[in-house]
Amino acid sequence: MKDLIKIIRRYVGPYKGYLGGSVLLNILSAVFNIFSFSLLAPILKILFESGETNYEFIPWDRASGFPDMLNNLYYFITEWIKVSGASHVLLLLCLVFCLITFIKTACYFGAAAVMVPIRTGIVKDMRMQIYRKIISLPIGFFSQERKGDIIARMSGDVQEVEYSITSTLEMLIKNPILIIFYISWLFYQSWQLTLFTIIFAPVVLLIMSAIGRRLKADSAEAQKYWSDTMSQVEETLGGLRIIKAFLAEKKMSRRFEQITESMRTKNNQVSIRQSSAHPVSEFLGTAMIAIVLWFGGTLILSDNAPIDAPSFMTYMTILYSVIQPIKDLSKAAYGIPKGLASMERIDAILKAENPIAIAEHPARIDKFSDKIVFDHVSFHYENGREVLKDICLEIPKGKTIAIVGASGAGKSTLADLIPRFYDASSGKVLIDGINVKDCSPECLRAMMGNVNQDPILFNDSIFNNIAFGVEGATREMVETAARIANAHEFIIEKPEGYNTNVGDRGVKLSGGQRQRISIARAILKNPPILILDEATASLDTESERAVQDALNKLMSNRTTIAIAHRLSTIKNADEIIVMDEGRIVERGRHDELIAKDGYYKKLHDMQAL
Repeated sequence: MKDLIKIIRRYVGPYKGYLGGSVLLNILSAVFNIFSFSLLAPILKILFESGETNYEFIPWDRASGFPDMLNNLYYFITEWIKVSGASHVLLLLCLVFCLITFIKTACYFGAAAVMVPIRTGIVKDMRMQIYRKIISLPIGFFSQERKGDIIARMSGDVQEVEYSITSTLEMLIKNPILIIFYISWLFYQSWQLTLFTIIFAPVVLLIMSAIGRRLKADSAEAQKYWSDTMSQVEETLGGLRIIKAFLAEKKMSRRFEQITESMRTKNNQVSIRQSSAHPVSEFLGTAMIAIVLWFGGTLILSDNAPIDAPSFMTYMTILYSVIQPIKDLSKAAYGIPKGLASMERIDAILKAENPIAIAEHPARIDKFSDKIVFDHVSFHYENGREVLKDICLEIPKGKTIAIVGASGAGKSTLADLIPRFYDASSGKVLIDGINVKDCSPECLRAMMGNVNQDPILFNDSIFNNIAFGVEGATREMVETAARIANAHEFIIEKPEGYNTNVGDRGVKLSGGQRQRISIARAILKNPPILILDEATASLDTESERAVQDALNKLMSNRTTIAIAHRLSTIKNADEIIVMDEGRIVERGRHDELIAKDGYYKKLHDMQAL
């Protein structure tokens, strides 16, 4: 219950007005419900005691409490019967009973309708909170998490919270109100019967809570299988070409069937356990009614009965009405543990710590005017694997620095420290003498443009992909950037030109076209610092020429850090940094490094061969 209250406090705050309206309408519905059932007593008295009971009117100034008011109501009804007849009065009382019931049900509907914006609002807020957290977390977080698992938490787990927690908010508000009002009325009518009744309530709650605890554990395991399922779907969509090329369709189908079968088995256990809520609560409620009926009947049959037969029938009607809210709460006791299990998985993302700490008063770098310095920088991942070892490097403004080396040498990690995709484990990365750890990531990244080996495009138009990083970009600005990137010609050949949708990750374009769109995006941003991460590594010769020409235009008058496998693309760099196993082993211009006959010459000869 504490966990549930914490969740409600976290998300219900913006919807307090709706919550207050729901409470008010539920109170009104409870009052009208009790009042409608209270009419049953005079109706039954008319049917069974007509002409046998005489009531005396108590002046209103001497009337004290509800019993005297009820006595006067019965007095007016008996007088009314004498004038109009019992049948006529009975008809009018039944009509009043229907009217009050209509008002009661209208309040029920209003209370339920008011809860809809709360439920949908909480789910929307939760998804937005997860999304904002995802885009705020560093890239390193996602190297340890499966994308399919994150998607599952944002979809399946949030949906489970919606079904199991937000949908029970109405019951958690309405049912306690009904139970309090009904129990109070039952105590008023007969405290002996009510005291006898509530002795059995703890037994019901203990049974429900015991089953609910087990349900939470099963639900957490079921959601894990759901994450595994989504992860495999995501892997299958991403690797479909390889699956087909290696004739692995059956193998992947078997893997998927194993996961879905495990999920089906666990979901069966959860659903069967949850389905037991209704029959268990139904049986316990019926048993309680039977016991109270026996006990109350014994009281009525005694000589000094504390309650008459019509009042006892009214009592039993209200008692049966209180059973339903208790049943609904028992269903919530079954459903809430499932939602809490999913909430724990969601909180694993929401409460994930961001190692990229923002200084309390971050320094601002509005322009780049001097140099980038790596001062004895080392870096290791959380698992302890060291990637960079004591890197010392200066990158002056306006120079092109190329970083080369074998795969896993630490080239990309070195470049990622500049925009603070990661923070150095030791040492300093300085821009114009300011430690990047003292700057906000937003300030740093505003000065930088990235072009990666795998151009990342979004399922949108070519225009919006080029203008992605610039607010308010005009058509003229986008076209200018596309011309510089050698992309304008192939864009205008498309049926819809700049409005052409590129598809998922740019699948409707060739590799060279995607890369030139990516370069046009960087040109439009016009950053003073440019990071090229093997921008031509995956292209054919013809596409490489077009892209390299676009890159040369982009690199003009900019400080460029170019990571390259193809050494032919960085021959004209101002300085080439050669890395091996996280260390700088050689540095210099192309001709100088060839003359040294060292590691760079070895790489060069291997590519030439």
